Amino acid sequence: MSGKVDVGAATRTFLAHTEEHLVSYLEACVHCGNCADACHFYQASGDPRHTPAYKLFPIAKAYRRQKFPLSLFAPGVTERDFKEWEELLFDTCTLCGRCTTVCPMGIDIASIVRGARQAFIKAGLGPEDLLQAADNSRDHGSPLGVTAEKLRDRIEWLEDEHEVPIALDKDKADILLTVSSVEAMKYPDSIVAMAKLLNHAGVNWTLSTKGYEATNFGYLAGKEDVARTMVQRITEAAAAVGAKTVVIPECGHAYGVLRWSAANILGRPLPYTVVHISEFMAQLKRDGKLKLRPMDASITYHDPCQVSRRGGATEDARFVLQDFAKDFREMTPTGNLNWCCGGGGGVQAIARAADLRHKVFKIKMDQVEKTGAQTMVSACSNCRLTMDESKAHWKWEGGLASLVEIVADHLIEDGQSRTPA
Repeated sequence: MSGKVDVGAATRTFLAHTEEHLVSYLEACVHCGNCADACHFYQASGDPRHTPAYKLFPIAKAYRRQKFPLSLFAPGVTERDFKEWEELLFDTCTLCGRCTTVCPMGIDIASIVRGARQAFIKAGLGPEDLLQAADNSRDHGSPLGVTAEKLRDRIEWLEDEHEVPIALDKDKADILLTVSSVEAMKYPDSIVAMAKLLNHAGVNWTLSTKGYEATNFGYLAGKEDVARTMVQRITEAAAAVGAKTVVIPECGHAYGVLRWSAANILGRPLPYTVVHISEFMAQLKRDGKLKLRPMDASITYHDPCQVSRRGGATEDARFVLQDFAKDFREMTPTGNLNWCCGGGGGVQAIARAADLRHKVFKIKMDQVEKTGAQTMVSACSNCRLTMDESKAHWKWEGGLASLVEIVADHLIEDGQSRTPA
């Protein structure tokens, strides 16, 4: 945050976001402390400011300052308040929802944090690198600058390198596949793996240069106009090819935004079904269309928060791994209570948050080591990037892998054997 803070504008916007359900949340908090025990940032830092309930303070203070008779006694909001709140709302909340899972009052702190982030944007505030990622999405097609031309070049290279057909810009298709720029630039094998699976399933699918970026940094940064633009691009691309299903790649928040928030963002129902790639693989297996060579390597599974806890697809990845992964070991806790990677909700894009992210990863390291598994598998490229960076920071020797990539690597094509890999 830099420059002069428009305290009045930010305060008014905070108040505008204290709609009835948010105000009820503010009044409902019983200060039990359960959310502190559930928060990876508080567990990693021990800083009481990182208690999730503390993140209610920005809206609570604005509310009390503006509402009579509370305004007679409540202190005014200051520029110093905003500087502290920016760290709390952007750097130390991944919108993972673990605090809500254990809250006896069911307070959805993630929704309050998102409203507060929007207030920051209205006041011209927020982390510059996160806001730049949102602007890149609007202006260049993706947060990492993967333009349509770069995507086309990338797909051509991947087809040649791996000898796998990757459909792009077909006139008509039943399924629109999306990608994340993290995959395009950092983990391109994931794109190849999804193409293998879709080709293996024999479905009519395509990528589209009209709407390909699944991640929505406008949503994460609180930029409502950018959030709408990213949803519109995918929606228009799906309409152009007649797709009734949009497949989200290994990106947790991309799934959460398009599956659960996009209709509200657009103000109308989506004309397609949103499916995460792990759900797509699970359905293929249920339909008898996914046959895999068994894998003997010991693995454990990291649940992306927006796919599992907040997305509702907790069991699909496990169904895919069932029988296929011969030495699968659950972490403790797991599933809907699994610990966040520490980089969701846009935190991965905020450089100054790196030290705390690395501390958070120690929780994950400890979880994996207790299972004795060789490799931690996940279905989110943002989790993977966060954990790869922290793995390098700590020089950790544990393995990290992609669910879609290991599944694609073990596909049984016609004439192949079922010998374990």
